[in-house]
Amino acid sequence: MIDSAAHRAEVAAWRDGRYAALRRDTGWLTLAGLDWLKPGVNRLGTAADADVRLPDGPAEAGTITVTVGGPIADGDFTRDGRPIHGLRLDTDAAGEPTLLELGDLRLCVIERGGRLAVRTWDTASAQRRHFDGIDHWPVEAAWRFRARYEATPGATLSVPDVIGIVEERASPATVAFEVAGETHRLQGLEGGPGGELWLVFGDATNGDETYGGGRFLYTGAPDADGRVIVDFNRAYNPPCVFSPYATCPLPWPANRLPIRVEAGERLPEPR
Repeated sequence: MIDSAAHRAEVAAWRDGRYAALRRDTGWLTLAGLDWLKPGVNRLGTAADADVRLPDGPAEAGTITVTVGGPIADGDFTRDGRPIHGLRLDTDAAGEPTLLELGDLRLCVIERGGRLAVRTWDTASAQRRHFDGIDHWPVEAAWRFRARYEATPGATLSVPDVIGIVEERASPATVAFEVAGETHRLQGLEGGPGGELWLVFGDATNGDETYGGGRFLYTGAPDADGRVIVDFNRAYNPPCVFSPYATCPLPWPANRLPIRVEAGERLPEPR
């Protein structure tokens, strides 16, 4: 058994890191736009007829041209503080996307379901300035499990998201744990180089105390005994709780638990 004080301190340290990530310039508290690109030239700016309507900046800020070789940006944008001209952009499909700057705005191109979109952040967002944490249940060691890691090599899952796209993703393992004498399982997605799993799950608190679209949780790496730590005290809200411009995956039927998981983050209090 883990020492309860040490466990609370461990979860508190994790939560500090979680809040720091949310407050980043390109964190979920600053997300301000998601606009799909068409083939060819797309005009960006605050003008009413812009193809990508920005929340701030000039009426005509520049263009992103979608070509067979990838998107190309031109205009008033900078990259690392330097003006750009005809810059070919990496999307998030290639790893880290190219980040463009425009005053307080940050922009990149993402790929979802074979389509390209501009994701925009506003580093001066009011939500970021006023963020002071997320309501959560008290930390309880009873919701920390040394679960069985049941490997499923080569398995894939059809994972839906909030914008209606379904993607096939690798599922290297399932975790099994007991609550009140009953065994429950969650199918995991790839979550780290050590065999960690990313759990997208729902439970009976969804739509009331927690987000209707479920919550997320990362496990530890499996140990030599085929066990993995699943600590629901670290269950956290998807980005869609903070912004309508996120593209969150949703729990599929096998990952909807019939029990109430009274641990981790609740829905934030409305302002």
